[in-house]
Amino acid sequence: MGHGMAQKSTIYKVELSVSDMDRHYYETQKLTIAKHPSETDERLMVRIVAFALNAHEHLEMTKGLSTDDEPDIWQKSLSGELELWVALGLPSEKVVRQSCGKADKVIIYPYGRTAEMWWDKIKNSTTRFDNLQVIAFSETDTGALEKLASRAMKLQVNIQDGEVMVSVDDKIVYVTPVEWK
Repeated sequence: MGHGMAQKSTIYKVELSVSDMDRHYYETQKLTIAKHPSETDERLMVRIVAFALNAHEHLEMTKGLSTDDEPDIWQKSLSGELELWVALGLPSEKVVRQSCGKADKVIIYPYGRTAEMWWDKIKNSTTRFDNLQVIAFSETDTGALEKLASRAMKLQVNIQDGEVMVSVDDKIVYVTPVEWK
């Protein structure tokens, strides 16, 4: 069996301007995001929107898909406590339980065709976690976001009354996150 070279991550340069009227957060950040070879453009864009929804000076992207015991995004206090754990997709019940034990607050952003089936399966086991939020994105929204992806992006994300408007150049996508928990 031959051992080929491992595929390398693709680097995306993103200038992210967040105007969050709900939280009164207005910042522009330059992000260098490593897109794992198995990560789709859809997932990358969901990751950026999740980052924008939780934007904070201490929020950071992690190694993501290449590391099992890390979320996609996290926020640590100055003394190193995990304040926020942000996961994308459909984590197992075990991962949800472990995440809730590690961080003050956990937010999962499920998306994709099977998101509702996943939630139906695990929601009863999550009732005891007061620090868990589950906020879903529709397939229509994430499909539209996927089309905005490029290796060098200037993204403007406006958030007002829970509605999210993502624009790149002259393209605009409206995203409506739905709170499941």
